[in-house]
Order: sequence, then C-alpha cells, then structure tokens
Amino acid sequence: MRTKALSLFIITIVFACTINANPVKGLLERIDKGASDKFIIELADQGKDFFELDQKGNKVVIRGNNYINIATGLNWYLKYYAGVHLSWNGMQYELPAILPPVKQKERRETDLSLRYNFNYCTYSYSMPFWDWERWEQEIDWMALHGINLPLAIVGEECVWYNLLDKLGYNKEEINDFIAGPAFLAWWEMNNLEGWGGPNPDSWYEQQEKLQKKILKRLSEFGIEPVFPGYSGMLPHNANEKLDLNIAEAKLWNGYVRPSFLQPTDPRFAEIASLYYEELEKLFGKANYYSMDPFHENKSIVEVDFDAAGKAIMDAMKAVNPDAVWVVQGWTENPRPEMINSMKKGDLLILDLFGECRPMWGIESIWKREEGYGHHEWLFCLLQNFGANVGLHGRMDQLLNNFYQTKTNPLANNMTGIGLTMEGIENNPVMYELMCELPWRPEEFTKEEWISNYAKARYGVANDSIEKAWQLLGNTIYNCPAGNNQQGAHESIFCGRPSMNNFQVSSWSKMDNYYDPTVTAEAAKLMLSVAPQFKGNNNFEYDLVDIVRQALADQGRIVYNNAIASFKSYDKKNFEKYSNNFLELILLQDELLATREEFKVGRWINQARQLGNNDAEKDLYEWNARVQITTWGNRVCANDGKLRDYAHKEWNGVLKDFYYPRWEAFWTMLQGQLNGKPEVDIDFYAMEEPWTLAKDPYDSTSQGDCVKTAQRVFETAFNQ
Repeated sequence: MRTKALSLFIITIVFACTINANPVKGLLERIDKGASDKFIIELADQGKDFFELDQKGNKVVIRGNNYINIATGLNWYLKYYAGVHLSWNGMQYELPAILPPVKQKERRETDLSLRYNFNYCTYSYSMPFWDWERWEQEIDWMALHGINLPLAIVGEECVWYNLLDKLGYNKEEINDFIAGPAFLAWWEMNNLEGWGGPNPDSWYEQQEKLQKKILKRLSEFGIEPVFPGYSGMLPHNANEKLDLNIAEAKLWNGYVRPSFLQPTDPRFAEIASLYYEELEKLFGKANYYSMDPFHENKSIVEVDFDAAGKAIMDAMKAVNPDAVWVVQGWTENPRPEMINSMKKGDLLILDLFGECRPMWGIESIWKREEGYGHHEWLFCLLQNFGANVGLHGRMDQLLNNFYQTKTNPLANNMTGIGLTMEGIENNPVMYELMCELPWRPEEFTKEEWISNYAKARYGVANDSIEKAWQLLGNTIYNCPAGNNQQGAHESIFCGRPSMNNFQVSSWSKMDNYYDPTVTAEAAKLMLSVAPQFKGNNNFEYDLVDIVRQALADQGRIVYNNAIASFKSYDKKNFEKYSNNFLELILLQDELLATREEFKVGRWINQARQLGNNDAEKDLYEWNARVQITTWGNRVCANDGKLRDYAHKEWNGVLKDFYYPRWEAFWTMLQGQLNGKPEVDIDFYAMEEPWTLAKDPYDSTSQGDCVKTAQRVFETAFNQ
C-alpha cells in the first residue's frame, strides 16, 4: 500500500510539473479538468507565426511556433470543430470524452507578429478590483485570442510610492498624489492626482504581489509585458518641493493635473533614472515601455517636441538599449515633431481607434496624410468607452479599414493589431472578429463570418438564431463610416433627465444609425428558440443582453412619446408614457438580475472583498460607486462634464440610482401640466447620497433568465 501511495504521489507530481512546464496544458486543465490528456501539444519553430490543427489517433494535435500561437490554435479548434466558445461570460466548459476529429490538417499563418491588449482606462473601468483568480482567467483569455503584448500596469503606484519617497516626499504627501483604485488610469495618464485616495498600506502590498503573479504567468506563456515608462509626470507642487522649473499644472475636467517636468530639464534624466531603478527593483525590465506625454493636453506650450522625445527615448534606452517606446495614436498625439527624427524600430504606435478614426492614412476625421511615416504601428480596435453596456460594433468598417492595409503603401510598417477598449466583458462578438483578422489573410464578408460565429457560439446551427444575428450584424453592429460616436448607442435610462435627452455622457457624439425596433425583432427570434437552448451559458448571456438592448431602445421611443405629449399638453398620454418609461426601467432591472455579469453587486462586492477591514472596504466601495455615477465631486461631475461617463445599465443601479432621477423629472413635468411652476432639479444632490451609501447588493444570479426574459419582453412590448 505504501509503495502504491508513493507511486501515485510521484505520478501526481510529474503530471503537475508537466502542466507547469507547458502553459497550454495548464490552460486546458483550467478549462476542463483532465482536458490536457485529450490533446497533443507540439512546439515547432519554423520562423513564421503559425498554428496547425492535426490528428493522431483519437487525439487532436495543436502545433505552433510558440505557446501563444498554439493557444490560438486551440481556441480555433474549440470554436470551429468542437462548438465550444470560451468568453468573458464563461471560461470553463465540459469537453466531450472523445473530441471531434480534425479530418484534414489545417494551417494558418500571419505576418502580424504583435497582438496588443488594453488601454490604460481598461485597468480602471473594468479591472481595478480584480484578484488573482480573475486575472488568471484573463490571461487565459488573452492566450486563447493570440495576445502577446499586453499593457501591464498593475502595481505601478508601488513604483511611484518608492520613487517619491526617494525624492523626499513623506507618506501623507505621496498618498495625496496617488489616486484611488478606480481612478489610477487617469493619474497614470497625467490627468489628475489624489482623487479616490488615500490608499492604505495594504493596497500597495497586495498590488505588488498581484503584479508579480501576473508577470510570472505572462512569462510562462512567452507574453511580453508593456511596462509604463517615465515621461515627466511629477506632483503639482514639485516646483517648491524639488526646486524644479516646472510649468504650472493645468486643470483636466475640474481636476488639478500633475506637473510636467520638461524632458529637456537638466534633472529629467536623473529623475527618470530613479523611476526605472524602482520599477526594475519591483518588477524587472521590459522590452516595451508605454509613455504618452502631452495626453489630452492641448494647453502644453513652448515645448520642443523633438528634444522632449529624444530625452524620453534616451532615458528608456539607458535601461534597455533594445527597448521599444509604445505610444498611443490619439487626437493630436503622437506629435509629428516629436517622432519624425526617431529611428525606425524604436517606436511602436497604437492606431487607437482604427475601426472608426484611423490616423494611418485612409479617410477619417483624424487622417494623417503621410500616416506614421517610417514608424511601426498597430491597427487597433477601441470599440468601448467607459465600459458602458450596450450592443455595438462597426463590422463592415472594421473589415474595410483592416483589409485596406493589405494594399495601401502607408500600411507597410503595420506589424500587428491591438485591442484598446476602455472596458471589457461586453460585445464578445467584436473581439472575436478582431482577434481572428491576423489569421485570415483573405477578405471575407461579415455575413459569412456571423453565420460561423453563431454556430460556434452556441455549439449548433439554428436558423432563428442566425437570422437574429444577421439582423444585428446589419444594424446595431454595423455603425457606418461617417458616424463618429464613441462606443455604444447609450441607454436613455442612464441619462440625466432633460427635455432633450439623447446622449448620456458628455463626449459620446451619438448619432442615430439603426432602426431601434430591429433589436426587438432580434430579441423575438432569440426568445422563440430559448426553451431549447435553456442551460446553454452563451445563449442565456446573449439572450439577456439582446432583450436588454431591446428594452433600452423601446425606452427611447417611449421617452420621445412622453416629451411630445408634454409639449402638446396631453395630460392623459403624458401620464401613460411617463409611467411606461418608469416601468421599463424596473423591468430592465429585473431582467438583469438573472445574470451576475449585469449586476452592480458584482462590481461593488469585488471592491469590498479587496479590503482587509471596514475602513478599506468602505473606501473601495466608494471608489466603485463614484466611478460609475458622478465620476467626481460636484464641480468635476457638472462643470467638468464627467458625470455618467462610465454609466452602467446594471441591476441595482437602475432601480436605486437612475429610476429616482427619472421619477423626480416626470413628477416635476406632471406638476407643470397641473399648473405648478417649473422646478430646477439639483441632480447632483440626488446622486451623491448613493455614492456614499453602504447598503448591500447581491452579486449572484437570481431567477430563471429564460422565463424572466420572456415575461419582461411581453410586458414591455404590450403596454
């Protein structure tokens, strides 16, 4: 017995070591325990990026030149052979005992060797409260989708804490500078300081540990992290504290910006060197560093951009002579004067909004006649702003813009693609499409791709489902060229009420581009087959999301009817439509309770779970609540126009935050119809108490999503 137990122990250890040595095997085990034994993983260095699907006996062979490409091939096999689609709404699946065979070897290659992931904003709009378990799932998602170059900024505040300590700042001063968890992205982008803090000591400790785990797993897969580099940021009081000649800090939407130390300042190299020294101590060196000097800062004056760029580049190269500077192509950045004299290969530019406002040389409002010149760049999909909820995409425009790069000489230096969304865990169809583009050299139509996607997404083909998706693909997922709105068609439920309510956030640039009744038609088609897909996780997620969109679109129609009735002094119909509108919000809230992905409790409880005591939990919850509602204090929310930028059509916040605003508005208008004077509603005074509240929200799914979706839809469209 002792010998048998020892043998079993040794087998277990060997199996564990094999999985750890081969990250794809570990990935397979996390998808489905025992799955790694059903595949043969083969590394074959052939120079070019490729993956192959093959068969040996009853095992599927996934072959590639590195682990990321093998993982990409695995994802391709799961989708298009096994009918298994792993997405943010589900990263586990019970695979069949015998996998569908690969009857004929399939090989796919790409010249687009870099596949980037994340926007600074992603880290605050989607990821500020993630633990290792959630990060592990995300790294698996990245591997399956071919990502090999993610922005890696967890724990950046730890580097800065140590740097400022070295520069003579005390603990209180440091915490007055570094932002809270939900606002770190805008601090890192030199937009604000301190808001959301001060952070407790435990925050820095846990973030340092978390980043080290993240980097270890990235290294196992062979994924290159992009670290944040140094480009001149310092606290706004650096003039007096450090005796530096720094221009006065300007405002960003009501917030005081950090100072900007001119890269040409004699002490720039010294401070940059200190920064990189602290970064290396904590997290090591990288081959890529992200820096965006002058981000959204048109007020920068008297800057020698060429000299500034050289100084930033020199400081980075002093750390790693082979390092590449990664910079965002956004609005006027990168300034041509800053990059023109830089050497090819030293700079990698993210064409951030490539599906809508490409800068690389084709027609758009941000077109650069000569593109990025001799510099290498990535074609990127921005897709989402503020992590707002809503079906949205630019399928035809994305495909058109991407495949133009195949023949346009201005695209000669395109070396890959990027996902640069502000928020994730939404619209998986668009990210699936984007991540497949490097592996599909021949242009194709969205119609043929959607047909295959629907089958892969749910495991079987279904005429009603395909019809629904084709309808969505030709309407809400096909925002046309010329429409420059930022992300989803925003839900009117989330907007601050007014007589002319259209867009929710201040900068969305919304413009109608689809018939709002088509989403109800798509929802009907999905509901017609819902009973037979009950229990199919992907179907149930999409069903709730599509019915949610149909209700939001119906809400806009009902709103317009209510306003028209008010202007016509039609009391009866005003009461009818205003009440219908409020009922739609409550129906929406009830529907979204059936999926945890659409619950504010998930977001808030993620935040609270990171705290080690009540004070920490309360701070993190306040960060979570403020970000998705007012975003800032009264001045920044109202005058700075930040309120509702990160609005969420989620269960809990719909009922307790958005509903009271609309109820107060409709009551005020009803009063006017009854002869009472108009009242100027102080919405911020209504909103702030919710941000300060501590009432608990459940984070688990409640109720039968299929039955709820059917009942909610019938109620909403039979009013």
